[in-house]
Amino acid sequence: MKIRYDAQVDALYIELRSLEPGMVDCRELTPDIAVDYGPDGKLVGLEILDASQVFGEDVRKVVVELAPVPSPESV
Repeated sequence: MKIRYDAQVDALYIELRSLEPGMVDCRELTPDIAVDYGPDGKLVGLEILDASQVFGEDVRKVVVELAPVPSPESV
């Protein structure tokens, strides 16, 4: 997963998985939010325009929290 913020255009993109160009189906949820799906219909990415208005100044600070993967014995 990649999270990119472009301050020049004030856009935040969260890429969940990488696909070749032209393989993504982009659907606009709102004028400022678009969702990308792969050919299999699964979510690929999320774009948020005017990100600083949505997140405030916190858009420049990204916190990533990873939960440990449970072992097969604990499931």
